[in-house]
Amino acid sequence: WVGSRRTPGIVGNEMQGFSGGAVGNAQFPVLYALGSGMDNVALFVDVVYKQEWDFTGAPWTMTTSADPLRWYVLTGPDLPDLRSDYLELTGRPPVPPKPLFGLWVSEYGYDDWAELDAKRQTLDENQFPQDGFVLDLQWFGGIQTPSQMGSLSWDLDNFPDPAGKIAELQTEEGLELVLIEESYVDKGLSNFGRMASQSYLVKSCETCGPATLPPMWWGSGGMVDWTNEAGAAVWHDTNRQPLVDIGVLGHWTDLGEPEMFAPNSWYVGLPGLNLHDQPANHNLYNLLWAQSIAQGYERNGVAQRPSILSRSGITGIQRYGAAMWSADIGSNFDSLAAHMNAQMHMSFSGVDYFGADIGGFHRGNIGGADLDELYTVWFANGALLDVPVRPHTENLCNCKETAPDRIGDVASNLANIRLRYSLSPYLYSLAHRAYLAGEPVTPPLVFYFQADANTRQLGDHKMLGADVLVRTVTEPGVTAVPVYLPPGQWVDFYSGVWLNSSGEWLEDVPVVAFGLFRLPLFLRAGAIVPRMAVDEQTMNLAGLRRDGSVRDELIVQIVPAAEASAFTLYEDDGRTTAYQSGAVRTTELSQQWTGSDITISIAAAEGTFDGAITERNNVLEVALNDEAVEAVLLDGAALPALTNQADFDAAESGWFRGATAVYAKSGRQPIDAAKEFTVQLVGEPAAEVTSTPAPAAEATAVPAEVPPTPAPLETPAPTSSSTSLPGWVAWAANILVVVLVIAASYLLQRGKLTG
Repeated sequence: WVGSRRTPGIVGNEMQGFSGGAVGNAQFPVLYALGSGMDNVALFVDVVYKQEWDFTGAPWTMTTSADPLRWYVLTGPDLPDLRSDYLELTGRPPVPPKPLFGLWVSEYGYDDWAELDAKRQTLDENQFPQDGFVLDLQWFGGIQTPSQMGSLSWDLDNFPDPAGKIAELQTEEGLELVLIEESYVDKGLSNFGRMASQSYLVKSCETCGPATLPPMWWGSGGMVDWTNEAGAAVWHDTNRQPLVDIGVLGHWTDLGEPEMFAPNSWYVGLPGLNLHDQPANHNLYNLLWAQSIAQGYERNGVAQRPSILSRSGITGIQRYGAAMWSADIGSNFDSLAAHMNAQMHMSFSGVDYFGADIGGFHRGNIGGADLDELYTVWFANGALLDVPVRPHTENLCNCKETAPDRIGDVASNLANIRLRYSLSPYLYSLAHRAYLAGEPVTPPLVFYFQADANTRQLGDHKMLGADVLVRTVTEPGVTAVPVYLPPGQWVDFYSGVWLNSSGEWLEDVPVVAFGLFRLPLFLRAGAIVPRMAVDEQTMNLAGLRRDGSVRDELIVQIVPAAEASAFTLYEDDGRTTAYQSGAVRTTELSQQWTGSDITISIAAAEGTFDGAITERNNVLEVALNDEAVEAVLLDGAALPALTNQADFDAAESGWFRGATAVYAKSGRQPIDAAKEFTVQLVGEPAAEVTSTPAPAAEATAVPAEVPPTPAPLETPAPTSSSTSLPGWVAWAANILVVVLVIAASYLLQRGKLTG
């Protein structure tokens, strides 16, 4: 940001054009500046009026019309401390319903149940896991004359028996629904008259009627006044609660900047402030909309967690269960790069759950191989970083596709979404940590490595929690990318190759292997990653399987280290707020490599929840380099030694040494009993880990032919080389302010922020 200006819309939050699309400019005014030792500062400006920040001169300035001006200066030893303090002020995010961590297929829009069923059927036939669909405004009848904008009532001609259909999708397919809603109400609807008669719409003055908007693309009418708590409650109880009652999982709050408004608008406003005009209430609009949903659930005694997908917002919206997305983004790599950079800023701003219309909403003239490549790359990024994973586009012509089995490289899409599902226990546990302690789910690399000056330049290196490094890809025609590894030992997630880094770049890390496009992933020493068993039978995150079988084992991937480490697995019912009252099960997983023994402990689980299983198998994948394994013990007793993957899969318990790891499983054991595995190595562990250069893959991001996917445990091990990159700065200021301006100054060029 240094050398740039941050300019909002006319009164703050606004949709703005960028690279063939229209994206969100949302105001989250928090700044982080990093020094050494305790010289780390965060500045949160608690002002709802629009703010303009200027970093082109000295001193830097922020201009706003707020009076009085309120701000908080936070200090601490590092970014984790500063962000945690910031979230103590603005609120930590509740844990989203578990299905939100899966695949949600969406478009503008499905015309009827038959179109949705057709998409679902081929996804199932192509063995994709999926957790839901998002329905756009066609579900309530659309906006053709007479417009149904603001009805929130089902179009029963095209979507008959919604309660029955939702129950069928849930019980037979394991699928949920999220429905769009907007705040605009066409004047031809009964909802308009009902809300207007009680002064629940935005008015043109205190004693006037509704501030009527002229004809727009959606019709003509008014907008709900979310600052009016009584009106917001009536809207929820009358329109939204019936949807919750029949099983709708979430609410897609669209156009909430608000996108359009009358210049003479009069709002009830926040209590006691006597502020009623548009500038004073504009940026609060989506925040209070989200608040009305959360309060509506509580008022109606709904056990289900509020789940919101919001196009806009302001500081604090995360505490009401809102995820955000980057609006009607263009279908091009510039937009993907800008979105991935914005994701970094959103993480710093307290919004852990952020995503995009994967593949782009406005496709313009892109098509054919170019669109396939863009979709494949975008989907791979979203499969690791977005919550939810949600392909979406404008499809009023019914001539475009968003489902990952119908566009892009299908084999790559399948591999990447299965990877996402396999990581779900890890990601879901991170969500609990975000709720409990304000720890980020997908921070940038600098968050945990701020002492490494190199990381302060990198916007395309992300972390999943504290131990998994992701290198995003946002350019076309890429088969290999450079990856920076901070000092320490790392393991390539795919190949199992160990790497010692003193703070170095790996050049030409392949992103295409075995015909599949995938993002580089690295685990740092001490990493403990709980995973889910995922295969061609997996239907959803709840464990529903096509053949009716059960796969409920706990899989734990470990990179052993001399320094002891631990990770807590969190499990709950995945849907209700009962976890907030203690209905959650925690299991501490720990490791330490001492001499020739690697000890992995699975503590006795604490707590329980409705539907919790009481026993399961425990499967370990312990990364090794060249070490030979003498035996694997479970609670002091030797497990059977097996010779290959097939024997291991067939056995109830045992171990075998794979190419890059040792695999062990306990057999079914009570979850409330502690278990300790000991991997006994032959001799001492290797003192040094080395790697050799790996050739770049000779393929494009969308392979012409896809060979069979190799078995994960038997993947050949490509290696990478590293070269030194000297440090270049001892102190730097990272300005991470007001984060959804998708502007050219954000574009990433080989991971560097330019402007």
